[in-house]
Amino acid sequence: MQFSVRYIILFSLAVCGVCAVFVSSLAVSLKEAQEVNKLLDKKKNVLMAAGLVESGESVEASVIEERFAKFEPVVIDLETGKELPDVDPTTFDQRKAKKDPERSREAPDNNAGVNRMPLQALVYKAIGEDGSLDMLVVPVEGYGLWSTLYGFLALEGDLNTVRGLAYYEHGETPGLGGEVENPRWRALWPGRKVYGSGGDPAIEVIKGVAGPPDQAPHKVDGLSGATITSRGVSNMMRFWLGEEAFGPYIQNLHQKGAA
Repeated sequence: MQFSVRYIILFSLAVCGVCAVFVSSLAVSLKEAQEVNKLLDKKKNVLMAAGLVESGESVEASVIEERFAKFEPVVIDLETGKELPDVDPTTFDQRKAKKDPERSREAPDNNAGVNRMPLQALVYKAIGEDGSLDMLVVPVEGYGLWSTLYGFLALEGDLNTVRGLAYYEHGETPGLGGEVENPRWRALWPGRKVYGSGGDPAIEVIKGVAGPPDQAPHKVDGLSGATITSRGVSNMMRFWLGEEAFGPYIQNLHQKGAA
């Protein structure tokens, strides 16, 4: 049986149209589920930084929600360090805000490779039974060797001692800079101090072995063969914990008695 060119063209267009409608409908129907999974993944990464989920641990959604319940997500103004109760933290997207000229600004000169920064940021507070601050988790980002690294840093209630660190997105070389995800390297961070005696960020990843926190409170072992990535981690920590980023908020918490 032979078909005319006109028939073949019309049939092809019809098939393409049906497929397009099907794919579009599927994308729309899955959008809500994708958003839920995206939020769940963010919560899991916060828990990893806080040491409440182990690296590689398979955790059901209900367990993640249960463990995350101890945290209070808060949107803050980076310039003033004030909390913004009128901004919904469940819908606030910090990375989208950074790309919006009306909700971001050019970053000051820095070594972290941060070009623009949002006017507002999303942090996570854990309050103890006595009403005092038990933990604070803040997002950090900065350039390594090949890519921008995105992660979370968890601080103890004193806002100086590291509880944990977790990176969830980067494009560094596996086995070298990619070792920022290695649980053994991440295990070197708890107990380190982020601020020096003068109040400025002093935490750094050095070349070689730093030793335990009581001997080298502000230093962390370097990533073998990944000097530039190690330097990038140091730079982003000092930037985001400094006056241009979370410094004002941390100072406000201190003034409130970390409550």
